Amino acid sequence: MVENDDIKKFLDEKVILYNRHSFIETDPIQIPKQFEQKEDIEIAAFMAATIAWGQRSTIIRNAKRLMALMEHQPYEFVINASEKDLDIFSGFKHRTFNGDDCKYFLRSLKNIYTKRQGLQQVFENGFTRNRSVKASFANFHTIFFEIDGLQRTRKHVSNTATGSPAKRLNMFLRWMVRDDINGVDFGIWKGIPAKDLMLPLDVHTGTVARKLGLLERKQNDWKAVEEVTSNLRRFDPNDPVKYDFALFGLGVFEKF
Repeated sequence: MVENDDIKKFLDEKVILYNRHSFIETDPIQIPKQFEQKEDIEIAAFMAATIAWGQRSTIIRNAKRLMALMEHQPYEFVINASEKDLDIFSGFKHRTFNGDDCKYFLRSLKNIYTKRQGLQQVFENGFTRNRSVKASFANFHTIFFEIDGLQRTRKHVSNTATGSPAKRLNMFLRWMVRDDINGVDFGIWKGIPAKDLMLPLDVHTGTVARKLGLLERKQNDWKAVEEVTSNLRRFDPNDPVKYDFALFGLGVFEKF
């Protein structure tokens, strides 16, 4: 295995290469970047992150369609949409995420913003329970599904209690929490420290992490997230998930 100092230097260089403004145009984070109001950013980011699996061009195209269906005013739409207004989402589909799932997501977001003080409050309240992102996700999962809906929709929100790596939730949280000097991540949520964020682990970041000796666990589950993030904290205790840019860039752009 390469020495830790060499790995850190290598990854730090890749962070500089990929954690820059030009990254936005290739990434689903471009969707919330269209907005300035905090609630618009949160909802756009959450919906874009929700469908962030598969080909990136398809993810971005379908996320743009969601914003268009919400008349490019996601918060106002979520708060004011009637059941009849939601019918325009009936034909929406991204892989296994369909119109019924989408309508539930919008209903649940309305509940969260009108009854639970918004997404930030829900995630941060969960985090304060034992200062962990895992607790934050557990609280969010419970509240997100407190209104009635189809059982099939539950598979579209990761549940760390069952060992899910929660890649999309971790990515969403990185976007919201990490205060990025290069302006990629938003850093608009202050109640969760960047040092406590967890790596958005997927096939690309997992493969690269294993090749670099940062991850021994074979499956991409929550235990693997804990293992690799713990190793990344040795390189930067205050901002471990900045290395998401390096691992992802190495996997996707460099086929490392």
